[in-house]
Amino acid sequence: MFTVKQLSKLAGVTPRTLHHYDQIGLLKPTRIGGNGYRYYGEDALLRLQQILLYRELDLPLDDIKKIVGRRDFDVLGALQSHKDALQKQVSRLNRLLVTVDNTIQHLKGEKPMSNQGLFEGFSEEQQEQYALEAEQMYDPETVRASNRKWKSYSAAKKESILAEGKAIYLDLIAAMPKGADSPETQALVQRWRDHMDYFWTPNLDQLAAIAEGYVSDPRFKANFDQMHPQLAEFMRAAVKVYVAERKK
Repeated sequence: MFTVKQLSKLAGVTPRTLHHYDQIGLLKPTRIGGNGYRYYGEDALLRLQQILLYRELDLPLDDIKKIVGRRDFDVLGALQSHKDALQKQVSRLNRLLVTVDNTIQHLKGEKPMSNQGLFEGFSEEQQEQYALEAEQMYDPETVRASNRKWKSYSAAKKESILAEGKAIYLDLIAAMPKGADSPETQALVQRWRDHMDYFWTPNLDQLAAIAEGYVSDPRFKANFDQMHPQLAEFMRAAVKVYVAERKK
């Protein structure tokens, strides 16, 4: 049996997280001692492993609770699914590592790199997910409608939309020396805003939140850094100017 302190150290989570999981009924201790301490046995450890694996796949806690709480929940089947999903992540991350290495050599002048090469390893699914994630703090129906809209496009149309989005970011990189408030940059921000209509139509506050996420969300920030180390911050500053001008 493991105490909260022992299990938190073993699993790499905080005691507060274990207490929270207990409170919401996601992970109950195997037993509670006379001293009020929580104790966790092997079944609880296996359940915590499942929870953490699903968290790695970015599933909300409510969804995880429904999955692992089913009477017909198959631990072995779930582990195989986790393995398959993680292997896909490893493959994608390996491609991204190659892209990062090539970009570093390109910026150092050691190895030329095409515009296409800047985006090797970025999947369509990832681009779609990023475009939708910013909405999830607002209206779930908007998310579903946006998903339906994206899926209605042909493969050629999707490819064209993603290529257009990449072109906008490359043009923004080229415009960085002119400043976030320059007419050239602001015209590109308008292109970026118009491009959003392929997915959904954000209001001004949502636009500002998206740009803030480019800096504050480590996944967004890492991808923007691969294109240019100052692009995320430049986007945030440029969008801030864009929003402020339209709120006057």
